[in-house]
Amino acid sequence: MQRNELMTWLQQELAVDMFKDYAPNGLQLQGKAEIGHITCAVTASLAAIEAAIENGSDLLLVHHGWFWKSEPTVITDWKFKRIQTAMQAGLNIAGYHLPLDAHPVLGNNAQLGKVLGLELLSQFGHQNLLAEGVLPEVQSLQELTNKIENVLARTPTVIGNPAQSIKRVAWCTGGAQGYFQEAIDAGVDAYITGEISESQYHLARETGVAFVSAGHHATEKFGVQALAKYIETHHGIGFQFFDEQNPA
Repeated sequence: MQRNELMTWLQQELAVDMFKDYAPNGLQLQGKAEIGHITCAVTASLAAIEAAIENGSDLLLVHHGWFWKSEPTVITDWKFKRIQTAMQAGLNIAGYHLPLDAHPVLGNNAQLGKVLGLELLSQFGHQNLLAEGVLPEVQSLQELTNKIENVLARTPTVIGNPAQSIKRVAWCTGGAQGYFQEAIDAGVDAYITGEISESQYHLARETGVAFVSAGHHATEKFGVQALAKYIETHHGIGFQFFDEQNPA
């Protein structure tokens, strides 16, 4: 499939123009004109680039791309090495950040809810980045914690009484601890995200809403795989997932 054709299709499917983001979405480095195989990963790290090249891929499709507003703009050191390695191989790099978080079917939130057995009821908050849903039946916080640990293969940080009852849950993958107050205001029993900061401990203790930090990388592994599978289903382009062992 032609690269430009695929990029246009993804732009429409993910409703990219609806989002105000911290980095560009879509094609970030132009490579080969024809896309015959994809490697997907959470982040366009050097390790992911090298894996894509080893896989014989023409496109590295990621959630965390490049050129964030807070990073240095000069192309030196680690940034130069990433770009040089990809360019020498003719590898395309495409990243989708907030559009992939929020997509109601393929998104990180939708996919995390699916693997955890949560029924998605609504999206809310800033740019509809938060999800709200329910468990099939009431569980204890400890039971929910065990489920998360088993699914993500990572021990989460949990603030709350292990015996407290959980039915309604809000969640937002990645570094979304700052949205905890919005989840509290929504009246849920627990909030799941990827990271925790100092203040969330106190909010959880004082409001009784459980806070679960399950890992930034771990909570965002599913959206990019769903997107790559969606491309394969519609366009016949095969893919492999590179799961970098990032504990953060």
